[in-house]
Amino acid sequence: MSAPAAPVARQGGRSGGTATRGTDARTPARYRRRPQKRLVFLLPAAVFLAALSVYPLIQLVRMAFSAVTAATLNSSWVWTGLTNIRTGWASGQTQQAIVRTVVFVVIVTALGMALGLGGAIALRTRGRWSGILLAVMVFVWALPPVVNGSVWKFLLGSNGLVNTLLLDLHLRQTPAPFLYSQYWALGSVAFVSSFAVIPFNALVYRAALLNIEPEVFEAAAIDGANKWQEIRHIMTPAVRPTTLVLLVLTIVYGFRGFDFIYVMTYGGPGTATNTLPFLGYLQAFVRYDFGLGASTSILAVLGVLVLAVVYARSIRREEADR
Repeated sequence: MSAPAAPVARQGGRSGGTATRGTDARTPARYRRRPQKRLVFLLPAAVFLAALSVYPLIQLVRMAFSAVTAATLNSSWVWTGLTNIRTGWASGQTQQAIVRTVVFVVIVTALGMALGLGGAIALRTRGRWSGILLAVMVFVWALPPVVNGSVWKFLLGSNGLVNTLLLDLHLRQTPAPFLYSQYWALGSVAFVSSFAVIPFNALVYRAALLNIEPEVFEAAAIDGANKWQEIRHIMTPAVRPTTLVLLVLTIVYGFRGFDFIYVMTYGGPGTATNTLPFLGYLQAFVRYDFGLGASTSILAVLGVLVLAVVYARSIRREEADR
């Protein structure tokens, strides 16, 4: 009884292989051409990125290792190796700018993440006041940084609204030097920069919170959970994947902070708010030492690239978990 079984198995194996080949052969050509069509649609974006991102980045790297000034900008660049990096490091300006950048990023990230989550929790419910708060957040987020920074510069000035209130309430005897003290200026600009990123974080967090089923909160209320317990045990775990993505984006935002510093303090008083991006701007476009400015900017670019890799991995991990 077992002897005829072997030919049947072999026949089945052959027929299975034939069927597979037949299925491949019968696959419509339009499905086989899909990868090529996708590449065609990606081509304009690739050309755009290459022209406006990759090429300038290559030029920046070349400039960082060359002697480039206003006199040699439009001529051939002399390769100098690590001379620009050593010059910036020997002057002490690079180390100080790195420290200021780290402080700036920490303040922006801490305030942006914490207040962004708080705003999202306030916006979770649908109502009149939550709608008004949402509109205000979108308005603040949509304001150009130049306008936003100019308004805050007026508010934090010696005769601005904030100091007027502090003096009228007798909380201070003299105006607070928010933008005119080396100990206050960096924190003040970082505070203002964080308020520009809070609305974006709040909107993203709100989208994550709205995905929580209402039955979860109803069950928690039946069990006697208060608002703090809901935030701690329901909302915080639900937004954990979103938090990782927003954390990377907020840190990147802090690393490339330039506009508010330019408008509010212009790197001052002295060099108190000279972060890496602004120091690179001063060296390149004020002192016209483009090679030195490029070498300083490279450090900021490296930090952003590292964070971009972390962001890409976090997105891929989140998609894999779904």
